[in-house]
Amino acid sequence: MSLRPTLAAPHRFDIEIKKSRFIAQAAATADVSAALAFIASVSDADARHNCWAYRIGELYRSDDADEPAGTAGRPILAAIDGQGLDLVTVVVTRWFGGIKLGAGGLVRAYGGTAAECLRTAQRLERVAMQAATITAGFAHLGAVHALIDALAAEKTDETFDANGVTLQINLRTDLLHRLGSGLRDATRGQAMLRLLD
Repeated sequence: MSLRPTLAAPHRFDIEIKKSRFIAQAAATADVSAALAFIASVSDADARHNCWAYRIGELYRSDDADEPAGTAGRPILAAIDGQGLDLVTVVVTRWFGGIKLGAGGLVRAYGGTAAECLRTAQRLERVAMQAATITAGFAHLGAVHALIDALAAEKTDETFDANGVTLQINLRTDLLHRLGSGLRDATRGQAMLRLLD
């Protein structure tokens, strides 16, 4: 199962629209507290408006920051969703240049600035992971280690007792079937695989 990508690094995009200066800043944010911390860190107190939105899985929020309702925050959120991203926060800061843009112009300016920032940012593909334990006897220890190495599983814990070893691993969800069949073949069905919540 693949997940929507996020950003590999913070990114910034600047543009001038009818003498107003717009700066979009975007970053990957793992949770709401990280999103709010990013918003606070990049908002400019001297600017007239610091409008923002974030998407973190099913959680999302946006703020027009004193622009007319629906003309800034929602277009920024639409840009995040339109780029197919997740775990992302975008702040678009505006310095007013003296020419009013109107509601439609603001929607295009905020949404377009956010979309261009995200379009030009480096993406990080995300893959669903599953934690699991493998219990095997000492005779199968080498085969089990070879299999988890071949599948690029991350070993997070290894404990030994009188009967053998218990390994805790993280593995890409799409490789679980290969792990299960590989363990059956390598240990003649004697190793146990258990998925963790």
